Amino acid sequence: MKLISPKSLLSSEEVLKMIHKTNSAEWTRIQERTSLHLFQKAASRVPAYKDFLKKNKINPKSITSFRELKNVPFTNKQNYLRAYPMEALLWDGNIRAPFVFSATSGSTGKPFYFPHGPDLDFQYSILADLFLENGAYKNKPTLVLITFGMGVWIGGVFTFQAFELASKRGKNVSILTPGINKAEIMHALRDLAPNFTQTILIGYPPFVKDMLDDAVLEGIDLRPLNIRLMFAAEGFSERFRDHLVKAAHVRSPYLDTLNIYGTADIGAMAYETPTSILARRLALSNDSGFKALFGPIEKTPTLAQYNPLFTSFEAEGGSILLTGDNAMPLVRYAVGDTGGVHSFDELQDRMKENGLSLKKQAKASRAPLYQLPFVYVYERADFSTKLYGAIMYPEHVREALQDEKLLAHVTGRFAMRALTNEKHDQYLEVNVELREHTKHSTELSERVQTAITKNLLTRNSEYRNNHTSMGKRVVPEIIFWPHEDPKYFKPTIKQKWVIKE
Repeated sequence: MKLISPKSLLSSEEVLKMIHKTNSAEWTRIQERTSLHLFQKAASRVPAYKDFLKKNKINPKSITSFRELKNVPFTNKQNYLRAYPMEALLWDGNIRAPFVFSATSGSTGKPFYFPHGPDLDFQYSILADLFLENGAYKNKPTLVLITFGMGVWIGGVFTFQAFELASKRGKNVSILTPGINKAEIMHALRDLAPNFTQTILIGYPPFVKDMLDDAVLEGIDLRPLNIRLMFAAEGFSERFRDHLVKAAHVRSPYLDTLNIYGTADIGAMAYETPTSILARRLALSNDSGFKALFGPIEKTPTLAQYNPLFTSFEAEGGSILLTGDNAMPLVRYAVGDTGGVHSFDELQDRMKENGLSLKKQAKASRAPLYQLPFVYVYERADFSTKLYGAIMYPEHVREALQDEKLLAHVTGRFAMRALTNEKHDQYLEVNVELREHTKHSTELSERVQTAITKNLLTRNSEYRNNHTSMGKRVVPEIIFWPHEDPKYFKPTIKQKWVIKE
């Protein structure tokens, strides 16, 4: 096979054919070749990267294999992106080229502007094509409702461009971008969506859940809309997926839902597929299989697949490194996430060793198997708090609040923090958002408290150990807040699950 660079002239049809036909071993070879090719090109044509290598005493001409590439120091925001002027980070130092910019402030609060060009749009449009072709109503009139914020952030504009490209290639797609305007979304579901065979609702997971809940409250019948769901910006549990599948009357959790692992740095760099969703759900049914895939950490990671034609991943000491082409190319770039990578063959073999047959379950679920490599990603370390030394993950609280009986009274959104009382004892405070027209009560508080405690005991061994010796002192304190109270539950793009003070 000839060397394929990320900027190859492959058509969308050719890339889709490769996704369906290319085997695991060949994807590994493609990853090695494209990564090495991008390194060599960036070392020659990107002023900042050329200087970075010089400072780290790396002669790029001596790096002639993927194995040697693994010895090249990683880059990150601190040692690379913020260490050089923007123009130096771009191909040939050219900031005058036509770009679309997105911004992120990260932890510093100071915006960082990421440029991207048509290559990144093309890559995301392949994902749009793939999702559209997997549905029961491919090539039927489709309404795409994009509910990401349409400001400087990447999600809204980027998603619009991807589906617009798919439309221009002949997909029967119409697009509406209401952003986070709930009233406009309700109008669209009631008055516009019935004119189409299917509706794809795209947004931040908790916000999409709110939209589906609100639609039911407003008497909108979602069944005839043939809702399909796409998400980004945050991971979620399979219980959460099941809740949305039921609420929206989605046909298949494998074919009709998809979560994107994306970043402003380089776009939709990996994404769920029917294969990855099936593998994750299978792993969750088998403790030994789960540990074989994801290790001993008591959190459920997002499991996604990636296309090495565009972006590749490595894991070094648990840190996720990506290599990908863009207006601002990134080589062995640490995005700040933890997790790991598997080839398709590695993942399938580990599942087989623990009695799980991916192939058999795919046939039963009518889910296609793509042999693209996998990356699994945990919530970031700063998205947690500590209670008597036990790391408290928001995922475990989220799972508890996704109980169907509780969701009749609460939205599932919360904000938690560890505090110290006047006796200098720690305790966990969980602020919970009530649904509209729901009043708090002692009974509801006890039910929420019991559900959270029970799930923490099941899912968190550190908490379980503390609870054995400390009992009620580590049972969370529940505080209810009205729907969309501005203190913790503003109707913004992202919910802050952990309060950092």
